[in-house]
Formats: sequence, C-alpha cells, structure tokens
Amino acid sequence: MPTQTRRERAREERRTLILRAARDLAESEGWDAVTTRRLAEAVDYSQPVLYGHFKNMDAIADAVALEGIEELTDVFRAARSSAKDDTAGLRALAHAYLDYADQHPAVYEAMFVRRTDLQFGRSETPASLIDAFNQIRSAVEPFGTGDAETLTEVFWSSLHGLATLTHGARLRPTHREARVDLLVARFSGTFPPAAAE
Repeated sequence: MPTQTRRERAREERRTLILRAARDLAESEGWDAVTTRRLAEAVDYSQPVLYGHFKNMDAIADAVALEGIEELTDVFRAARSSAKDDTAGLRALAHAYLDYADQHPAVYEAMFVRRTDLQFGRSETPASLIDAFNQIRSAVEPFGTGDAETLTEVFWSSLHGLATLTHGARLRPTHREARVDLLVARFSGTFPPAAAE
C-alpha cells in the first residue's frame, strides 16, 4: 500500500483539527455557537479552507457524530468485556450509554438529536452506525425470542429517552440507578413479580 503523501497527511490533520475545534466549541457553548467564522478563528484557517473539507455546518456535525459513534462502540465493547453474564452485560451497556451521553452532551446531540443527513436503518447506513447498533443488539438478543432488531430499537429508544430526559433535567437525579435496574430487569426477565394486593 503506498504511503500517504505529505499533502494528504496535512489535509487529514486539518480535518481532524476542524472536528476537534467544532466538538470543543459545541461542548463548551452548544451547537448554536459553532459557526464557520468561529471555527476558522479557532483553527487559524480561512472559511474557504473549512469548506474545502466540509460542505456546511451540518456536514461538520455529522462528522463529529460519526466520531462519537465510533467512540461509543468502543465504550460498549469495554463495558461488556468484563460482564459475568448476559444480564450484567446488558446493565454495563446501559450504564456505558448513559455515561457517554452525560459526559459528552454535544457529541451525543450530534449523534442522536440534531437533524442529520446520516442514514439509520437503511442500506446506505455507515458501517460505524451498524457496528454500534450491533453492539446493542448483541447485548439484547439473549433476552428476546422474536424480532431482535425491533427489540434492539426498543432498548436503544429507552436508553435515548433516559439520556435525553436526564440531560434536560426532567428526571429525578437520585433515581438513575433505579431506572437502569428496572429497564434491565424488564428486558432480561429478571424483574421480581409484583406484590399481590
């Protein structure tokens, strides 16, 4: 395989710098603060240089989202690697998801809240999105007997709801662990029977 030329390396370094600046600015001030003017100032390049890498701000946010998806997938793998059984693996994945959303709110927003041109659940879906989905699926699959993809979507939707409502301060902060325990118990079938009335 031919070595990367100096020009290609410089271009990739500029792209990485632009994405890092966008991410840092979004995490500190929100996505509304991320403009081409502010990014150009932050990376010390002209706006045309930015447009040479990304067609618009949505493309920058999508690239940040893809980076975040890859990070989250690695977090999923690490969280599940030491789980002693399937239920512990599901719980570890749930915590990993919610922790990532809490620690990287702007990246999470780019991944799953902002309008995006990224395709989910289609033939055009990027491989990194499929990989992340499959990590959730492999944690959920031991507990389902029907359509594994739909079960995965429901579990993911539940985690997304918890992450979004927590970020918006809509849920009791003292009950996070109880919510995760209940969600995992419902999916894993380990929920204790309801007390008789």
